[in-house]
Amino acid sequence: MPANADLPLLLLAAAAEVTQAVHARVTAAGFTDIRPTHGFAFVRMAPDGATVGEIADHLGVTKQAASQLVDELVTKGYADRNPHPRDARARLITLTERGWACTRAADAALAEFTQNWSDILGATALTQVSKALGRVVTPGRVRPSW
Repeated sequence: MPANADLPLLLLAAAAEVTQAVHARVTAAGFTDIRPTHGFAFVRMAPDGATVGEIADHLGVTKQAASQLVDELVTKGYADRNPHPRDARARLITLTERGWACTRAADAALAEFTQNWSDILGATALTQVSKALGRVVTPGRVRPSW
C-alpha cells in the first residue's frame, strides 16, 4: 500500500467536517431551515447574483433542480428574483438581507474552523497545508457531494 493511501479519505473527511461545522453554526444562529446545499448556492449568488443556469452549473445539477432550489430560497426569504441587467429573458437571483445574514454566520463558522485547525496544527503548519493544497487543487466551484 502506498505511503499516503489514506489521503483521499482524509480529504473527504476534512470536507465533511467543514460542512458540518458551518451547518451547525448557521443552525445555531437561527437559520434552521437551511441545508448545506443552500450554502453552496449562496456562494455562487454572492456578491452580484447569478442566473438559475449559473447556479445549476455551479452545483452540478440540472436547471430544473436549481430552479426548484431557487424557488425554495425565495419562499424562505433568502433570495430574490430580479430583472437581469443585460438579458431580458433571464432573471438575476440575489441574496436578501436574510441570505446575507446567513452568509455572515457561515463566514464566522469558517473563521472559527480555521482557527481551531491553527490551534491544533500551529499557524506555520496550517499555512503549509493550505499552500500545498493550493498547488494541487483546482480553485473554483465548490459543490455539494450529495
